Amino acid sequence: MSQPSLESVVRSAGEWLRGVGPQHEIVISTRIRLARNITGFPFHSRASDEQRSEIAETLSTALGRCGLPGEWLHIDIEKLDDLDRLLLVERHLISKSLAEANGARRVVFERSEACSVMINEEDHLRLQVLRSGLQLDEAWEQINAMDDALDAQVEYAFHPQFGYLTACPTNVGTGIRVSVMLHLPALRLTGELEKVLQAARDMKLAVRGLFGEGTEALGDFFQVSNQVTLGRSETELLDSFRTDVLPRIVEFEQSARKALLRSRPQALDDKIWRAVGMLRNARMMSSNEALQCLSHVRMGLHIGRPLRIDLQTINELFLQTQPAHLQKLQGERLSGEQRSVARAALTRARLGSNQN
Repeated sequence: MSQPSLESVVRSAGEWLRGVGPQHEIVISTRIRLARNITGFPFHSRASDEQRSEIAETLSTALGRCGLPGEWLHIDIEKLDDLDRLLLVERHLISKSLAEANGARRVVFERSEACSVMINEEDHLRLQVLRSGLQLDEAWEQINAMDDALDAQVEYAFHPQFGYLTACPTNVGTGIRVSVMLHLPALRLTGELEKVLQAARDMKLAVRGLFGEGTEALGDFFQVSNQVTLGRSETELLDSFRTDVLPRIVEFEQSARKALLRSRPQALDDKIWRAVGMLRNARMMSSNEALQCLSHVRMGLHIGRPLRIDLQTINELFLQTQPAHLQKLQGERLSGEQRSVARAALTRARLGSNQN
């Protein structure tokens, strides 16, 4: 099977930034992952190079026989250069650990990027479904169907008492990780963000940055997910997110936005319009600066400020201003300073500069 090109994915926003779905102004996306291993092989960390290659071939073949709907791309991570690997990380199709690892490893994803499968990450398999906005039930229905289809092709490592066996003990049981990407700029501006995030941690939830474990919360994006799967069913976890976790965080952010509009409208507008000015006029801009400005503009659009900017353009720029996307769009590798210049030129071109 030939290695498909990644050029076609660079210019689109991807599923997680489509900007649609329930409560999408705060809940950017819903993601559900399932960790699975197959019988007859040791865990990835204990497998030999030959065994990892056999696992990759076995699972790639099985996925091809599943008959899953849509057009699926099979990518051999080992054959990609570092820029293409980073591109897949930026699009939330693979983890940083899979990108930086060695040996046989792959990702298989549907053209829309709503469904993907990582092979030979921490576990033999990581199935993922991403949906824009708050779509817990839809994501679960989709990934459950994927899981059933693959289960018919391979034998999962399963224990009658402990459930699905995984490399990390926290994933043993259902192997499910429910995660939502949240945009919380108002909570940061009101100084209430840490209080809300600490409340999430007190509920035994993990709080991570834009690109997952070990990353910063760039652009006021936060990923909130469950930490433990053993002893709780998939339905219980989904119900907890639906009734306990998300309503509280969304309500806090909505209240913070209303408080800013009521008590500090000029300060709020100053943040938003300064961001617009930076994006339309800056000559150099770092990734962090771009994400922060785009975050403020996104909030401005959702609270009804007349910015004359299309939300889809903002969503696309969240990705296209990232290092790998930017260099792929430019068609060449760039130094840090060159990327800052190119990033500013891109935002001026997309949003309309006041001067050339």
